[in-house]
Amino acid sequence: MQPYLDIVRTIYPNAISTSEGVDHLLNLLDNTFNLAPHQVMAADSICSDDLNLIEYPKRAYEMLGPFKMGGLNGFPFTGLTGMSAFAHHVPADGAVFVFHGPHIGISRAGVAGDVLRPGQHIPSSCCGAARAALARLQHNEIKKFDLTDLDYQMNTIEQIFLAQAERILNAASPIVEATEVMYEAIEKRIDLLASRTQYPCRYVFLMGAIMINADHEAGSFASTRRLHLLDNSTGTHTDLLDQLWAA
Repeated sequence: MQPYLDIVRTIYPNAISTSEGVDHLLNLLDNTFNLAPHQVMAADSICSDDLNLIEYPKRAYEMLGPFKMGGLNGFPFTGLTGMSAFAHHVPADGAVFVFHGPHIGISRAGVAGDVLRPGQHIPSSCCGAARAALARLQHNEIKKFDLTDLDYQMNTIEQIFLAQAERILNAASPIVEATEVMYEAIEKRIDLLASRTQYPCRYVFLMGAIMINADHEAGSFASTRRLHLLDNSTGTHTDLLDQLWAA
């Protein structure tokens, strides 16, 4: 694990293993908020890619859910209906936890946007949708406002990239920058959905990260960007990221 983590950290210096990150979260919920895993209604807005099975430590499987909000590259395509639906599944004495973010592969060779999948012998794209949208952007093939019923999720990613075309195309690593752009779009949409949802509980935790897929059997990692707390009893918003790492 450590040699691969060193490779990942050349691109994402604060990356840790996914299971370690979840352990930090559960420690924080227990020690600071007196919340056990079985009291937490979890949702995730991550890519529907088959690689994206979050590697939870054993106790995390006691959490309820997860409710799946994400489509291609993690954008919360289930929208307001999805956020509202799962929010009302929370236990009366519990809390809501939403994990959100895009994903990107990093191969053993340190190539961003590539990963060796199970049963394959050469690396392939990860996130495939992001790489495809980036290729279309680089070839000037995306038209503004071009959204179709046939490929709505992919078209949405293309429009997100098109709006930040100069930033992405001029970056040292366009795929890494495109992933950053996607993270920002996902976080913005999650916050909007959360602001328009009534939660029948006191605490709502929103955890944002870039998920990092490694070559087959090497595990996965996360570059955490925020842990945001909404306290519905007071209407206050709190940044818990420093407390997360201390947990």
